Amino acid sequence: MKWTLSQLTKYRNKDFLIDDTIRVDEIKETDPSIREVSPIHITGRGDIDSTKVTFHLKIEGHLILPCSRTLVDVKLPINVETTETFLLQGSEYETVEEVYQVKGDVVDLMPVIKEILLLEVPMQVFCDDVNHEDAAPQSGKDWEVVHDQNQSKKIDPRLAGLAKFFDKNNSSSES
Repeated sequence: MKWTLSQLTKYRNKDFLIDDTIRVDEIKETDPSIREVSPIHITGRGDIDSTKVTFHLKIEGHLILPCSRTLVDVKLPINVETTETFLLQGSEYETVEEVYQVKGDVVDLMPVIKEILLLEVPMQVFCDDVNHEDAAPQSGKDWEVVHDQNQSKKIDPRLAGLAKFFDKNNSSSES
């Protein structure tokens, strides 16, 4: 995913199609919560003119992350469409979108793709199967994981006597 400026100028005002599968395993070093990275499929096109190179990309693959609740592997699909612009040397370009300045005579998409993948990692991810065999325990001595739907119906045993007290007051005031 690296091209020299001379390679790109050959495609000025022509179709520059991208269809490549890359490995970006090194993002696991940047974000240790990423357990595995699938091969990433990059498709799209590049628009090349005298001042800039604009890539219209679709990035597809998946990441394996730990479930925030049970620590089992969760497959997070990646399907991102993005437009990235690289300014050629000495050119000025005013826009609200982020642009990259080409350093030297090489346009390298790898750092941009790694950044996009890292930004796709959510703060929390949850697996569907809470009772998975590799899951972290859901209860132990004097503790258990509380799920919202069960909590609203359950009465804290320490306050059960207080509920009976209010029932007695209501029945005596109605008589």
